[in-house]
Amino acid sequence: MRPTSPVPLVAALTALAALATLTACGDSGGDPDTVKVVYPRSTDNKVRLMDDYLAVIKKQFEREHEGKKLRLIPVQATQDDYSAKVQQMMRSPKTAPDIVHEDTSVLNSDVKSGYLRALDDRLTGWKQWGRFAPAAKASVRAEDGKTYGVPDGTDTRALWFNKELFARAGLPADWHPRTWNDVLDAARTLKRKLPGVIPLNVYTGKGAGEAASMQGFEMLAYGTGADPLYEPSSKKWVTGGAGFRDALDFVRTVYAEKLGPEPSDALSPTIGTRVSTDWLPGGKLAIALDGSWLGKFWLASGARPWPQWSKVMGQTAFPTRDGKAPGRVSLSGGWAWSVSAKSPRADLAWQLIETLQTPANATDWTVRDAEIAVRDDVAAAPAYRTSMPGISFFTDLVQVTHHRPALPAYPQVSNAIQEAMESVTTGDADAAQAARRYDERVRSIAGPAGVTSR
Repeated sequence: MRPTSPVPLVAALTALAALATLTACGDSGGDPDTVKVVYPRSTDNKVRLMDDYLAVIKKQFEREHEGKKLRLIPVQATQDDYSAKVQQMMRSPKTAPDIVHEDTSVLNSDVKSGYLRALDDRLTGWKQWGRFAPAAKASVRAEDGKTYGVPDGTDTRALWFNKELFARAGLPADWHPRTWNDVLDAARTLKRKLPGVIPLNVYTGKGAGEAASMQGFEMLAYGTGADPLYEPSSKKWVTGGAGFRDALDFVRTVYAEKLGPEPSDALSPTIGTRVSTDWLPGGKLAIALDGSWLGKFWLASGARPWPQWSKVMGQTAFPTRDGKAPGRVSLSGGWAWSVSAKSPRADLAWQLIETLQTPANATDWTVRDAEIAVRDDVAAAPAYRTSMPGISFFTDLVQVTHHRPALPAYPQVSNAIQEAMESVTTGDADAAQAARRYDERVRSIAGPAGVTSR
């Protein structure tokens, strides 16, 4: 599942109604034969990928487990609001689901709060577990060394570019920028040659939320050196880093030189939807720093069918700042199926995870959601290898990818990153000023003993 757009009022009421219905159960056990599954529903009402997939799983599970039922509980909300609503549900035995689709970036936070059940006893001896990539297993392993979820896919990020617009601007169809300056120079050429076209989109600010932190800032920061945000060896958050300031200065340059969207558009909560369903397929945006999943929006079954997209759009890796090894940067996230700590049906919940993770079902979901495979058998499946133009390119980026520090403090740190990005986007601060404000925020979040300066 991907970061979603903000939740409309009707969707918010729907999510609250689901929570109220759970509360109305009136006891901690409920029906012992019904597994409650909470998952995020896209705020784009044209997108029902997970709903459709889980409808298939429900039929299979109920057919194979006579007398058992699945109760599907969608929460239509932004990514942050989804996590908050699910955490609220998991606080009480009366409202806790049995299975939750968990963003791995908040897994440690939920573990620390006591919301999730460790699955090590289930994973021991489960043959499918050996199929998962080490990095995928690490993404669901908490600070206590225990595993709290089974991942169902990952993603990577890179530059998407419109080859037709590049040709009109005299830029190559096989574009491979080696440095940040190469990216900016291409954007400057596009601005000069194609008035009216947005040269480059880099997500920024609080409106874009985690997309700004991960697809925008961290794609830059991780190209400046090792561990730009958090230092695992000292277990401290990093402040005062030159790479941090350079990443902010790149964002400042994009918007100060008018190489990106108008700030009012860039800071809008609907920016992600506009990029994927309007600006790119409409030929209004030339370069997008974005995710491996974009193509799914343009399929015949997608939110904005675009039959020509595979011929028009190219992909290339985002470079490191100065072209230093490994020369490419990517960020990966991911989601997992976890069991609520307060679930009285842990055995049945685990059986559902086993159903979700049969090779056929795992492949089905990976293809449906344009995920990057986290299992070797899925990665080798013909259905996956032919599922989407560019899938091999994005899968190859796993070799150089990075993961966010999946720690309890990360959501607050991410918010501080978004504030710093927004201030350079609007011109309220330069990179140095914004970095100082960020450092102050991180010190207040982690405490003096929880930070290290560079």
